Amino acid sequence: MTTVAGSENTSGSVMDQVGDYIIHHISNSDIHHPIIHLPTIFGIDFSITKHVLMLWITAAIVATGVILPIRAYLKNKEGVPTGMANVLEAVVSFIKDSVVKPNVGPKWVDTWAPLILSYFFFILVANALGLIPIFDTIGAVARFVFGVEPNNDHAFVNNLLHGGSTATGNFVVTAALASITFIAIIIAGTRAHGFFAHWKNLVPHGLALPVYIILIPIEIIGMFVKPFALTMRLAANMTGGHIAILAILSFIAIFAEVFHTTAAGLGIAAFSVPIASALTGLEIIVTLVQAYVFSLLSAVFIGMAINVHH
Repeated sequence: MTTVAGSENTSGSVMDQVGDYIIHHISNSDIHHPIIHLPTIFGIDFSITKHVLMLWITAAIVATGVILPIRAYLKNKEGVPTGMANVLEAVVSFIKDSVVKPNVGPKWVDTWAPLILSYFFFILVANALGLIPIFDTIGAVARFVFGVEPNNDHAFVNNLLHGGSTATGNFVVTAALASITFIAIIIAGTRAHGFFAHWKNLVPHGLALPVYIILIPIEIIGMFVKPFALTMRLAANMTGGHIAILAILSFIAIFAEVFHTTAAGLGIAAFSVPIASALTGLEIIVTLVQAYVFSLLSAVFIGMAINVHH
C-alpha cells in the first residue's frame, strides 16, 4: 500500500484533509519518500520503506527474544527453564499441544510446529509494534525540539514520517505469509500421501463423473481461497482498528472547524478520547487474537491436507 507524494492537502478545510491523513497513517512509505533510496533492479524498487524497516525490527526482536533465552536454557546445568525461557516454554507448549497437534496429528506435530510457532511470534510482535507510535514520537521530537520543518524533503527524519508502521496492515506482507501456508499445504499433503495421491484427495472418491465436472473447479478455487482469506483477515483487522481510532479522533478537529470554535472541539474530545482509548485497548487484544487466528487457520489448512476427510 502506497500513497502518492503530494496527495495530502496542505491547505483547505479539515474535512478535505482528514481522509488523506488517515490513508497516509495506515499506508507504507510512498515511492518518493522511502527511508533509504536504493536502485531499481529488474523493475523492482529495493528502497527501504517503513514497513520493510518494521519487518526487520520484528525479525530482530523475535530472533533475540527466542534465541538468547534458549541458549541460556541450554547452558543451564539444572535443565530447568527460568525467566523468559519459562514464558517461551509455556507459549510453545500451548501452541504445539492446543493448535498444531489436534490439527496435523501427533505424527506430524514436530514437523509443522516450528512453522506455526514462527507465524505466531512474528505476527504478534509485528502487530504489537504497530501500536507503538515510534515514528510519530520521532516526528514530534524532530519538529518541536530540533526545529526540523515538516516540509523539508531533504531531512532524513522526515522520510521516517511518511506512511504508517503496522507492517501486518500491508496486504503484500500478509499475502507473503499466506503464500508460505499455501506452499506448506501442498508439501504436507505430498509428504503424507504422495504427490499424485495428494491432488487426487482434493475431491472425494467414488462419485459420478458429472459431479466431478462441478466439484473439481470448486476445489481448485478453494485452494486459493484459503490463502486469500488469511491475507485479507489479518491485514483488514490490523488496518481497520487504526482507521476507526483515527476517524474518531478526527471528530475533534472537524467539530472545531464546523462550529468555528475550539470549545466545540474540546467538547467532542470528552467523548472521542475515551472511545479511542477503549478501541486502543481492543486493538491490544486484537493483536494477540489475530496472531493466534492466523496460526490456528494455517494449522487447520495444513491438517486438512494431511488428514483427508470428505
